[in-house]
Amino acid sequence: MSENLSWVGGDARRARKEGAAGIARRQRERLAEMVAFARAESPYYRELYRELPERVDDPALLPVTDKKTLMEHFDDWATDREITLGKVRAFVDDPALIGTRFLGRYLVATTSGTTGRRGLFVQDRRYQHIASALTGPVMAGWLGAGGLLRVAARGGKLAQLVATGGHYVGYASYVQVTSESRWQGKIVRAFSVHTPMPELVAQLNRYNPAVIVGYASAIQLLAAEQEAGRLHIKPILIEAAGETMTPADTGRLATAFGARVRTLYSCTECTYLSHSCADGWYHVNTDWATLEPVDADYRPTPPGELSHTVLISNLANRVQPFLRYDLGDRVLLRPDPCPCGSPLPAVRVEGRAGDVLTFPAEHGEQVSISPLAFGTLFDRTPGVELFQVEQTEPATLRVRMRLAEGADAERVWRDVHSELDELLTGHQLGHLTVERAAEPPVQAAGGKYRTVIPLSRAAGLAEPGGSS
Repeated sequence: MSENLSWVGGDARRARKEGAAGIARRQRERLAEMVAFARAESPYYRELYRELPERVDDPALLPVTDKKTLMEHFDDWATDREITLGKVRAFVDDPALIGTRFLGRYLVATTSGTTGRRGLFVQDRRYQHIASALTGPVMAGWLGAGGLLRVAARGGKLAQLVATGGHYVGYASYVQVTSESRWQGKIVRAFSVHTPMPELVAQLNRYNPAVIVGYASAIQLLAAEQEAGRLHIKPILIEAAGETMTPADTGRLATAFGARVRTLYSCTECTYLSHSCADGWYHVNTDWATLEPVDADYRPTPPGELSHTVLISNLANRVQPFLRYDLGDRVLLRPDPCPCGSPLPAVRVEGRAGDVLTFPAEHGEQVSISPLAFGTLFDRTPGVELFQVEQTEPATLRVRMRLAEGADAERVWRDVHSELDELLTGHQLGHLTVERAAEPPVQAAGGKYRTVIPLSRAAGLAEPGGSS
């Protein structure tokens, strides 16, 4: 494979030196190649693109896809005809296989995302090489020469805050990389966001990482522990992802930890999508992806205006092509060059704000749980098609679910209730009330489903009965 780490990294540097024209040329060429490959190898795309011109290098010519549609056409979507929904489901249902290569070739990742709808995604080696080549230099650039030396002096120790217990992209990638690379296994350690906070604090204090990478809301909870003096670590760099963070959020982290803070706007469908700069904008890797802010009718949203949603195309993953894929987030494209000097397009993101739930403990203190802990719980429970957890009272949770066709409702509820009891008890919240809702998940006023709804946000919901 010519697109190895060295080649991709070098080409990315050349593209940025060439500026916007060089980046756009690469995007057009790679989009045309990906569309041609998808047409040739994927029955789903072959039919979907039947009326399109022979060569397509403009994403606006492509029909829009989304998670629900692609999952419904799973067997015809994949370009490797050995991949079937049944095989992938059987694979992810076995926790012993987390991080191993599906069919000996692929990484499998599951996600529910902010919609609560489960996705099963397959990544090939080509995609993984390209993602590593694009993201590694970004972290090095954030650190600078001085920061790299300080990290090296600390043994290069990196703490990765991940959701464990399932085939989630962060954890599955961690297991795979550390099992296949002895060097990575020595410097990277995973810490579960499901761990009760006192235990997690003790673990991190013992490890004292030089770099922290993880889910934004989980890192924000750690900041509170650092401010209270219970956590006393000294990271050099914090890389937060998965949720929108404001300048105030990143400033708080920087002050609490005395560290440089940078963020990622990405997704399981395209993990290398973008990275933040010192001016607080996300720069999109448009030499290997397309990003289109659009209105409700999928027409382009002008720069400087907030979009209704955003469409992306991953130009690296050939086994499961994501082309003009509706990500569901609202973004604003910067209308002028970013002061940081990057030639890559810059966006701000409104979507995927973290909804940390905070509860009263039995002895008067407050206990907070990251939304990721709830999302991964439902994601690993068979039979749940869509879920929503709402805090209706300070010590009450209401659970709404839409079940998969043929699922045993009583069995699913027993599994969910058992998992929730274990999660809450582990956080010393066994006294909370968990209610089973008769109504399905409820849409927010803007039409989206929120998977986790804190008490203060409950008023923003529509009436029960909305559909996706």
